[in-house]
Amino acid sequence: MAGAPNPFEQQRPIEGVKHIISISSGKGGVGKSTMTSNLAIALAKAGKKVGLLDADIYGPSVPRMFGAVNQRPEVTKDNKIIPLERYGVKLMSMGFITEEEAALVWRGPMLFKAMDQMLRDVQWGELDYLLMDLPPGTGDVPLSLAQKVPIAGAVVVTTPQNISLIDVKKSIDMFERTGTPIVGMVENMAFFRGPNGEELEMFPSGELDAYLDRKKIAKVARFGFFNSIAKGGEVGIPFMEQNVDSPETAEFKNLANLLIENYQ
Repeated sequence: MAGAPNPFEQQRPIEGVKHIISISSGKGGVGKSTMTSNLAIALAKAGKKVGLLDADIYGPSVPRMFGAVNQRPEVTKDNKIIPLERYGVKLMSMGFITEEEAALVWRGPMLFKAMDQMLRDVQWGELDYLLMDLPPGTGDVPLSLAQKVPIAGAVVVTTPQNISLIDVKKSIDMFERTGTPIVGMVENMAFFRGPNGEELEMFPSGELDAYLDRKKIAKVARFGFFNSIAKGGEVGIPFMEQNVDSPETAEFKNLANLLIENYQ
């Protein structure tokens, strides 16, 4: 009796792309897209050729974060989509195709066709890194992407409290089941810096550190709640494009350097 088919046999690399890195979160609202956007710029500033695929089909936020709302990509004669470019990063998002206020009411087949187009029909050119900003959770899109393309590694973003960790554990389990290497965890909104420089907890501390120790997963970056980072996404000029020298800039640079060291 033949064995069950391997769902990962259909994986095909994207022409010209050296490394695909997934940026994931267990739930929404933890700053995943903000982290992805600034990490992409940090990699570009390190001299790398970078693309960013906004794979959050139902809630794309990359167009607004890069100041490209209502922009439309051009299409070549052979029907290849030319990604927009901002701050040295090539961008593709469902938000460039649909209106920002329009709800997508797509189900399975249409969703998968759109994903295929954003992977295969975009003229990415030569890229060192393609960052994929995944939708929150462990639904059809993250699983399908893991089956369609070889993902070099995953960075998972969370906030410190247990209510976020519950969902993060599911994301970690998904990556382990799909054989995706986990680069590490980014802890976001971990604190607010008080007037005397003291770190004040934004959320109750949960069991994140104990969980990471048990799973032998590194915490690769830690960010507080900084208005300038959030505001950068609101005005369409990401934090890394505005700030040259700050502890937060150093964190993004360190994370970019970690990816460069691991994925040459």
